[in-house]
Amino acid sequence: MVHVEMAKWGQTLEDMRLASVRAAHRRSRERFQALYLIASGRYNATTCAAHIGRHDETVLGWVHRYNEHGPDALAYHRTGGRAPLLTSRKLNRSPRSSRRAIPPSTACPATAGH
Repeated sequence: MVHVEMAKWGQTLEDMRLASVRAAHRRSRERFQALYLIASGRYNATTCAAHIGRHDETVLGWVHRYNEHGPDALAYHRTGGRAPLLTSRKLNRSPRSSRRAIPPSTACPATAGH
C-alpha cells in the first residue's frame, strides 16, 4: 500500500488541504486534493483515482513524485503543445482588427446586374 510521506517534507494534513485549495493552477490543486484524500485515510490510491476520474497510474505517479521530490514536484508546468488562443495579455487588449473595414454594399446581391 502506498503512503503519502508528509512528515518527510515537514507537512501536515492541514498543509495538504490548504495546498489543494490555494495552489495557483487547477491541476496542481487536483493533485494536492488527491494526496490529501489518500493521506487522510479516506481513500487508497485506486479508489481515489476512481473518485476524481483519473487513472490509477496517474494518481500513483503523483504520490511517488511527491514522496521522492516533495510538494514542488506536484506544481503544474505547461509541457508543450499549441499555445492557448486567449491569454490574460490578449484579454486585456482592446478589440482591434488588423484588417481594414470594407464599407457595406448598398446593392442586393440577388438583384445586382439586372
